[in-house]
Amino acid sequence: MTLSRQAFQPRIADPVPEPAELPADLPAETGSGPERAPDGAATTNGHVYAAFPFVPVNPGLTERPHHIQSLFEFWPPYLFYAPVVAYWIWQGLRHRSLSLPTIANPLMELGGLAGESKTRQFASMSPEGRRWLAPFVSSLRGPDDRLFETAAELISQAAAAGLGFPLVAKPDIGCQGAGVRIVRNETELASYLQGFPAGERLMLQRLIDYEGEAGIFYVRRPGEASGRIFSMTFKFFPYVIGDGVATLEQLIHRDPRAGRVPHLYLPRHRHRLGWVPAAGEKVRLVFAGNHCKGALFRDATALVTPALTERMDWLARSIPAFHFGRFDVRFASLDNLLDGKDFTVIEFNGGGSEAIHIWDPDAGLRGAYGALFSQIRMLFEFGAAHRAEGHVPGGWRELFRSWRREWDLKRRYPLTE
Repeated sequence: MTLSRQAFQPRIADPVPEPAELPADLPAETGSGPERAPDGAATTNGHVYAAFPFVPVNPGLTERPHHIQSLFEFWPPYLFYAPVVAYWIWQGLRHRSLSLPTIANPLMELGGLAGESKTRQFASMSPEGRRWLAPFVSSLRGPDDRLFETAAELISQAAAAGLGFPLVAKPDIGCQGAGVRIVRNETELASYLQGFPAGERLMLQRLIDYEGEAGIFYVRRPGEASGRIFSMTFKFFPYVIGDGVATLEQLIHRDPRAGRVPHLYLPRHRHRLGWVPAAGEKVRLVFAGNHCKGALFRDATALVTPALTERMDWLARSIPAFHFGRFDVRFASLDNLLDGKDFTVIEFNGGGSEAIHIWDPDAGLRGAYGALFSQIRMLFEFGAAHRAEGHVPGGWRELFRSWRREWDLKRRYPLTE
């Protein structure tokens, strides 16, 4: 890739190439090769509730949820998380340290609770583990008068790593999918940089363009020989289907689910809300697999297999002293994922991770709090075990400062796609 200053001028977007190939060391797929998930969404009056293209019908996971949204799914965070904060404080008093979870993953910055660098986390993986991770490069965003140089440096790094457009741009310090966007060409990279805070680090990562995405929550108690999958959640990316009459804004508002939370979708499509999609034309509403950005989650924990557990345990052990966190993976074949092969890690996080199956529309409030309380309990227990080994927890003031900085940066990042 080469960068020209014309990247800062409008131009027609480059065509999107075929999906990037999977890491070279993955076992070969049986059959004829990677397969695209078929469409499986039910439509009504020109719009669609959500896409569920690859989910099997089984007692643990139906094709569509029974509820449009759960009772608590979009409660204000201060209301939903109030009992969680109270439980954290109680555990802190029991263990004589409010910040003990900062050593649940003792070699990760503050245990991965807040403010950790993705670049450093990804680089900590063993060479074998990194072959399962979507390749990436990173750089600091320079001052406004050196924006061209920042873009040139990123493109040079990407070319050296064998990466080409389209790429996924994301902040190095991220939270809840903030600032994640696809950049398809130099112009879009330049636009992304213009909206990115100066002096902060960003990443460009290979776009793994598979419909299947899962959040796999892994835990391993200190001293145990192997870990387990605490939770697995499938992520779906809602779309609407045009009827040749309604505008995109009208389609969003009249969708049974999107119409209840239009504020999650309208801002990112504001440049084309008046556009009328053709009859039958699908319009994907969100790219980032985050609930607070509009993705839809289904609890798939019942589908976890020994083969997948073994693979995730191996991957977790490729990260130094990793005991608690979530891997976000993309995959082309559900069968292969459950066999523990042919998927790509696009992200992993530590102590600040959440078992996201709680955001399934069919989830109950008691079960959600039960899962969150279990997480907190494990964080303190893991931290206590590592403290007994001589690790020293970070201070709660340091933790609070990192959390505040992370949330301040969230407000300054470009709009998530």
